[in-house]
Amino acid sequence: MPDDRRVRRTRRALHEALIELVLEKGYEAVSVREILDRADVVRSTFYAHYRDKDALLFSCFEEMLGRLRDAVGTLSPTDTSRPAELLYEHAYEHRTVYRALCGRQGGNLVAGHLQRMVGRVLTEHLSEPLAASGSELPVDLVVEHYTTTTLGLLGWWVAHDFCHDPAWLAGTWRKLALPGLRTVLEAPIAAR
Repeated sequence: MPDDRRVRRTRRALHEALIELVLEKGYEAVSVREILDRADVVRSTFYAHYRDKDALLFSCFEEMLGRLRDAVGTLSPTDTSRPAELLYEHAYEHRTVYRALCGRQGGNLVAGHLQRMVGRVLTEHLSEPLAASGSELPVDLVVEHYTTTTLGLLGWWVAHDFCHDPAWLAGTWRKLALPGLRTVLEAPIAAR
């Protein structure tokens, strides 16, 4: 049991160090040495847990989005707006992390990884209702649209320092994206 606590403490220290440094100077400018110094962790311990800086970054996402995946998994497949709402609530609750990972300091690697992870969660959630709708649109196209719209609004919100609450952003998402998604789920495109 003490080893598990030590592992969790070490990983938490490394995650926190990475987030702080990304906020200060941007992801690309952060070195493993700086992370180690900030977290007060030796190099061998770091490499016992992570292959490199990118692996540490991805582990931050995995933990955060694992909780989101679990929450989305409890939803009805027909509840199409709730995944975006859950992401916005999670982002607001963890503003510091999202500022670092989703803001300008996060970089393209971060954006691409977040896009793929959220896309996987949404694919799992939307596959069944899309198949049931008889839509001719490919699942991956619909998921790409949903993911891009959801993350685009999230990026705007982060860039504007969470200027509104999550309910406002979710309402904005519903106005902009939900009509199109409902159209796809309720009526297949006519064959041409």
